[in-house]
Amino acid sequence: MTEIRHIVFDIGKVLVHYDPDLPFSRLIPDETERKRFFETICTHEWNIEQDRGRSWEEAESLLIAEHPDHEENIRNFRRHWHEMVPHAYDDSVELMEALIDKGHDVTMLTNWAKDTFTEARQRFPFLERPRGITVSGEIGMIKPDRGIYDHHASTFGLNPSETIFIDDSPKNVEGAKAAGWQAVLFTDAATLRRDLEQRGIEA
Repeated sequence: MTEIRHIVFDIGKVLVHYDPDLPFSRLIPDETERKRFFETICTHEWNIEQDRGRSWEEAESLLIAEHPDHEENIRNFRRHWHEMVPHAYDDSVELMEALIDKGHDVTMLTNWAKDTFTEARQRFPFLERPRGITVSGEIGMIKPDRGIYDHHASTFGLNPSETIFIDDSPKNVEGAKAAGWQAVLFTDAATLRRDLEQRGIEA
């Protein structure tokens, strides 16, 4: 196995908790109705376009035109976004910072809307620790599309074969491998630590 010289972290569900149910369990108390709302209105497919760079104003307008009776909760998705990311995973953050302190080259690659990531930077100071971050909403590309991995590698001078990517999404992990990177699926910090140690990386 090629020696790893670069470590790239995803952020959501790896370093920072994300769960839209947190505010919406209050806003739409009925579980069946809430599930239907996320499956048919504020869907993952709708939300990922904000990660690709679409503005919230456009995103809301499109949905409100289709579902005028749900205007309030459509707007609530952005309005209550801060409640969806209530905390970081301390053990994951500790591991990432230990890797940096040991001298490892650490960067981040995230699917995240431009404006909400600006807010996240203010709330989670550890996001400033790595050498740099590629934010999908800032460049108009999202994982697992090949282009975003190539862009990140080019921007930060990474040799793909010497790069390991850490993400909670199997599709994004496979996207990294297709781009020539090494990659591991994140489940928890303890498992990640073992995965890195098996590849000769110690924090």
